[in-house]
Amino acid sequence: MATSSPSQRIGVVGYGHLGQYLVERILKDGAPLGLTLAFVWNRNSDKLKGLVPDELILGDLSSFADRRCDVIVEVCHPQIVKDLGIQFLAQSHLLMGSPSALSDPDLNQKLRQAAQLHGRTLYVPSGALWGGQDIQRLNDSGGLKALFIRMSKHPSCFRLTGDVLSDWTEGEGRHVLFRGSVAELCPLAPNNVNTMAAAAVAAGTLGFTGVQGEIVSDTALSDFHVVEVEVTGPAGFSVHTVRRNPAKLGAVTGSATYNSFWNSLLVCKGHGGRVYLC
Repeated sequence: MATSSPSQRIGVVGYGHLGQYLVERILKDGAPLGLTLAFVWNRNSDKLKGLVPDELILGDLSSFADRRCDVIVEVCHPQIVKDLGIQFLAQSHLLMGSPSALSDPDLNQKLRQAAQLHGRTLYVPSGALWGGQDIQRLNDSGGLKALFIRMSKHPSCFRLTGDVLSDWTEGEGRHVLFRGSVAELCPLAPNNVNTMAAAAVAAGTLGFTGVQGEIVSDTALSDFHVVEVEVTGPAGFSVHTVRRNPAKLGAVTGSATYNSFWNSLLVCKGHGGRVYLC
């Protein structure tokens, strides 16, 4: 007689659009898949009232360990990973929705060490990255020579630091906001370049300083985010993909990425003390 696998307890840190989607999916579809919601935390806990059962609302994130999670899902901000990522990995696997935090080499190393020390997996979701596993395989075989990613969005969809995009008008067309290493891009657009960060994880030999990226503001993109990936390998080998992800005006995350993230969560069963692209 077959026995059911034990349920995985999931903690969700952040209740923006993606966090809300994941919480609703776990509550609706989680049980048959072996997923149970352990807690939900949000900076403003008032936003959770009436939407999340009171017993699942975590008021103080520092007490997360009391909820005994198998997987903690961070869908909030890179600062949460910087503040609590190491503590999370001491207790649970971590699905990091803000992999741009890994552009900090010191934090990157400390998180990897924590994962190895505690036998926990630091999961990096592919998100809007198309072909991430193929990039990783080419990298692991020693054949990856260069990687370039361009993300083009309507200006209302960017959340940038500083004054890079402080003023724009409809109809102004296409404008390159920044081009450089992903290490430079991540602090500039921490909420917008997680796809690039995932690519830098896949392309481990190039890393955040070696993978090149470009962000483009385009007022013509009122219905889509566009992600272009150019991979260069040995002996003239190259791949160029273009992914059009439906997105509403002002949306940081394209609609197809929500389901991609859900599928990444389903993979989080434990893959040893390492970083794992899923």
